[in-house]
Amino acid sequence: MNSPSENTHNSEGKMAQIRAIRSAHPGNLMARYFSEDYFNSLDESKRARLWRIIRTGIENPDSQMGAYARNSSDYEDFEPLLGPMIRDYHNIPCGQEIGQKHDWSATTSRCNLADIDPALNGVSMRARVGRNLAVFPLPGAMTKAQRLEFEALMIKAFTTLQGDPQFGGDYLSLTPGSSHAIDEGTYRRRVEAHQMFKDMGGDRYLAAAGISSDWPFGRGMYVSGSEDFIVWVGEEDHLRIMAMRQGGDLAALFGRLHDGLEKLARLIPAFAHSSRYGYVTSCPTNLGTAMRASLHLPLPRLTERGRNLEPAIIAALDFGLSVRGAGGEHSDAGHGGLVDISPSARLGVTETEIMQRLYQGTAALWSLEIES
Repeated sequence: MNSPSENTHNSEGKMAQIRAIRSAHPGNLMARYFSEDYFNSLDESKRARLWRIIRTGIENPDSQMGAYARNSSDYEDFEPLLGPMIRDYHNIPCGQEIGQKHDWSATTSRCNLADIDPALNGVSMRARVGRNLAVFPLPGAMTKAQRLEFEALMIKAFTTLQGDPQFGGDYLSLTPGSSHAIDEGTYRRRVEAHQMFKDMGGDRYLAAAGISSDWPFGRGMYVSGSEDFIVWVGEEDHLRIMAMRQGGDLAALFGRLHDGLEKLARLIPAFAHSSRYGYVTSCPTNLGTAMRASLHLPLPRLTERGRNLEPAIIAALDFGLSVRGAGGEHSDAGHGGLVDISPSARLGVTETEIMQRLYQGTAALWSLEIES
């Protein structure tokens, strides 16, 4: 155990690093809002906890957020630092109260891209939510034993879900020696099909946060027989629950996700949830609904036939949308200018509002595309 003088020396060194990061990387929100006076007001145990939360932002100065929560209580326990970071990222003014609400009611209403243009009736759509169980630490603080315990709990739930005619399927484990383990070739094929998550071991941000520790133990994926409902186990959050669909009916996509989510929730302990921040996630960027809803939209003109994403990215900002390449973050537009679009907001909006923003934003971008 470090002596008090060693801890003080280490803290001074880290605070000097943060000052340097603040100057060289102003986009790092942790460094921007870190207060030495606040840090010094904490007791020794809380200081140690805080260093672990912001370690990823210190070791990776190019981080945008620069912090990952490790326990469900972190957002409340370290509100003086994390609160301003969250408001900045989610563009919530200081005086505005944060009280996350949830609403899936629009899943029963008509919201079909074919009403915008029949040509949009065959797009690839995906909606997912992150969830963490309150009875476990968040992934960054889990031990190998806890990861395996969590996977065993989920396998039991999936075994029950397999009996459901609409959501029955198979669990594919990455844990060596598991009775549900898949081979490397199967894993690669699932990754290439954009169903399974990629190897987390090489992600420096997740490594510094402890999230990718013990890879690949305790990780896996449940997939329905129709392959349109998938649950990731042991990625950045305990669970990433998603629905996928080809077509244009956004309400049906959201309805599929909500139905599966409700069925799964009845089989496992309660999700971690905050009255202020909604569903608790490892990364503060995902708080609130913890939802990302996206679709692939061909924008050959707005992307200069796929050569330049920037015009589409700029245009989408006016509609509250983010634009990525067809292969995800840091990728280029696909064939025919295919891009991935999704509403940017997670916190302070409801699930229904996210669906409506995706529909309305798609309509607006498509109008720009055909007029350009």
